[in-house]
Amino acid sequence: MDILIFKTNLHNPELVNQARPVLQNLPGIHRWNVDMHDCDNILRIEAQQLSARAVESTLQDAGYYCEELRD
Repeated sequence: MDILIFKTNLHNPELVNQARPVLQNLPGIHRWNVDMHDCDNILRIEAQQLSARAVESTLQDAGYYCEELRD
């Protein structure tokens, strides 16, 4: 299981709910959540065989800001 972490613009429950179907259509996601209390609105995804680039491009194509945070 991989853990992917992203900075997003999902800063309120309405945006998270709007992004939910986009994230649910990505294959391999086991669990995800958004920390709206963090200044970077962190999206944390637990998944198998899912690339960070696929998450970024899918969310960006849907109109959201999404950037992988790396070590």
